[in-house]
Amino acid sequence: MSPIPAIKDLPHLDDPLEDSKRIAAYRAVDENLDVEVHKIIGIGSGSTVIYVAERLGQYLQDERFSQFVSKFICIPTGFQSRNLILENGLQLGCIEQHPVIDIAFDGADEVDVNLQLIKGGGACLFQEKLVSTSSKVFIVVADYRKKSSQYLGSNWKKGVPVEVVPSAYVRVCHDLKNLLGAKQVVVRQGGSAKAGPVVTDNNNFILDADFGEIQDPKMLHENIKSLVGVVETGLFIDNAEKAYFGNADGSVEVVTN
Repeated sequence: MSPIPAIKDLPHLDDPLEDSKRIAAYRAVDENLDVEVHKIIGIGSGSTVIYVAERLGQYLQDERFSQFVSKFICIPTGFQSRNLILENGLQLGCIEQHPVIDIAFDGADEVDVNLQLIKGGGACLFQEKLVSTSSKVFIVVADYRKKSSQYLGSNWKKGVPVEVVPSAYVRVCHDLKNLLGAKQVVVRQGGSAKAGPVVTDNNNFILDADFGEIQDPKMLHENIKSLVGVVETGLFIDNAEKAYFGNADGSVEVVTN
């Protein structure tokens, strides 16, 4: 077993942006995880959350904390986070058995000044929202590019992800444009590796709806959720407690709600 490396002693990675992501994730874990109190840990997805799982794995290897961390049950938000949990030697659980989560860490596609989020760029939005809203504490980790100084939609230009039942996608596309005023709605495609739409872990489709800058994300979320066929939206409202942003110069900005 080896002690947790201090952040100041970490060797630099090849990419300064990756350095900042790692520092933000490590600090988020160090400053918010209570190994003696927290037992059920939510692990999200995304490039920054990789370092959250890595830091938890380092706690597991430190004899001061291993007796606690070895008993952690980690709840994934999708296939990627499931693999992160297993690769770092952590215990995998499921939300069906643990519907109340002590603390969860996840990334975001965009974060506004009120810690409202757009998530779902990785197509895990329903699972991510299930885990985050089941958590007593929800911590966001991201790099500086995800921080918006204005409204949601200022930085993230791909639209609001909307998870829909496959048989309803045409109806929901129509309603998003004609009832809610979306400028454009596209069915997210699987890309070169898959002919046809992205299929989520829950066997649904993802629509990306462009509303431009969103001045009232709570109202938009509620309006989208009211449409028949919508499973969940990528607007995460009044959920995050704190966000850690890794800056290009290696510093970290912490924003609290």
